[in-house]
Amino acid sequence: MRKLLSLTIMAISVTSAFAGGYRVSLQGQKQLAMGHTGVAVVNSAEVLFFNPAGMAFLENDFNASIGGNALFSRTKFQNSTYNWKSSTENFGTPFTAYVAYRVNDWLSAGLAVYTPYGSSVDWDQDWQGSHLVNNIDLMAVYIQPSIALKISDRFSIGGGPIFVTGSVEFNRNLSRSLINEQMQRSDVTIDASNVTAWGWTAGFMFNPVDEMRIGLNYRSEITMEARDGDATFHDIPAFLQGTFSNTTFNADLPLPAELTVGLSYEFSDKFMMAFDYNRAFWNVYDALVVDFANNVPTSVNPRNYKDASTYRVGAQYKANSKFAIRAGWYFDESPVQDGYFAPETPRNDSMGFTGGLTYQITPKLGVDVSFLYLHFKEVDNSYDYYSEDGTLVGFEGTYKNVVFSPGVGLTYSF
Repeated sequence: MRKLLSLTIMAISVTSAFAGGYRVSLQGQKQLAMGHTGVAVVNSAEVLFFNPAGMAFLENDFNASIGGNALFSRTKFQNSTYNWKSSTENFGTPFTAYVAYRVNDWLSAGLAVYTPYGSSVDWDQDWQGSHLVNNIDLMAVYIQPSIALKISDRFSIGGGPIFVTGSVEFNRNLSRSLINEQMQRSDVTIDASNVTAWGWTAGFMFNPVDEMRIGLNYRSEITMEARDGDATFHDIPAFLQGTFSNTTFNADLPLPAELTVGLSYEFSDKFMMAFDYNRAFWNVYDALVVDFANNVPTSVNPRNYKDASTYRVGAQYKANSKFAIRAGWYFDESPVQDGYFAPETPRNDSMGFTGGLTYQITPKLGVDVSFLYLHFKEVDNSYDYYSEDGTLVGFEGTYKNVVFSPGVGLTYSF
């Protein structure tokens, strides 16, 4: 039981835009179309997410960007030894909103609101891996006020606090075989709402020459604090109803710090390229510690994540005053090590292919569209740390994942 609940809380702790078990970056239509590069790109108010220092170099005094995506994800599972097959298809609608304002020649301020979590994993109830997970529904909203200081015409710094609020609902069976008197599988639903946390972000942007920008942005480690979450049990046999009674739990969940560096270069007034390197310090997530009510002992659950890198490249071509075309690519390493591969986060190394364009309706108002196709490397792996009756039981198979996401947004400036 302790193992069951601790695996549940793991669903909250996945960071950096995990959506339904997938690490998907969807924090701006223009920058997504350019391979989600942006730490050294000044295109719009989207720079608030990628590097707040870039607000200092926006051309207009007021800049706003809003957008949303339709996120479609599909995962297939197969174990050929036992002829097990299952799949999950899920849908999410992450959104972004950014506003930046130049207060004076040296000070700019802005506000960013975005949803790096917003999808789900929904396996068939009572499937072969139901002792690990049946379904997860995740939602989180990040609120980030920021300022930027223009130190000189070529150098700026910026940053601000990050407030996170979110919720998670998770269901799984109590074991591989436990049933009640009506032959129904016993399960539990975990529900934690109003989970909050604070962090911060800071960065700089440097323009050594007119054509080149260099950027760096750091996001702090964030600890999500789940307090008095509800655990509700279903279809419990009569002789265990005293043991599996509804209870609550607390957990502190570390989300790793991230460092992003990059550069952009304008080859001409029409053509620009950008490159970003991101390092997520996942090693902080070595185990999950959960404290339960009703005198249930503390649970310590190994994860043993490793630091992971993402490499991004993008390009922009301004055909004329009305149209700008963008394309990009990125490679995202998985932090999950062999033997720790669980179906609530069925992901492996992935490659993202992106594209999009902007149509400028007026000099002040533009429409941005983007598209992401995310292909995960097929993986044959297992989770080896599920404990039943004091014995570790592995669950293994082959996972095939794919994600695609069209998006649309508006930018306004004056």
